[in-house]
Amino acid sequence: MTDIVSPLPSAPVQEYYRVLTAGADAFGAGQSLRVLLSDHLDFAGPLAGPLAGHRPDATDGFLHGVAGCISAVRSIAEFFTLTNDTIDTLNLHYDGQDYITKGGQ
Repeated sequence: MTDIVSPLPSAPVQEYYRVLTAGADAFGAGQSLRVLLSDHLDFAGPLAGPLAGHRPDATDGFLHGVAGCISAVRSIAEFFTLTNDTIDTLNLHYDGQDYITKGGQ
């Protein structure tokens, strides 16, 4: 597999951010995000917070965790691997302890 680093996000990544920035009410149960993720998302997150640690096969857990983060986290960095226009691997970086300190769970 060849890794491609692009200065412009792909369509699935652009839609991912559109869903996340629409807010918690628009997110609902996360179905609009679910269609962008592989069935077996390989996820890695910060050391603290609702999306902590490495979780293989984490699609449902990620959707549950991100629902709580949408309204609280303002600064993140993410790295994606896409397969067949779905997000297959997601490495999320944010200050988990800061999120918890500010009332996140």
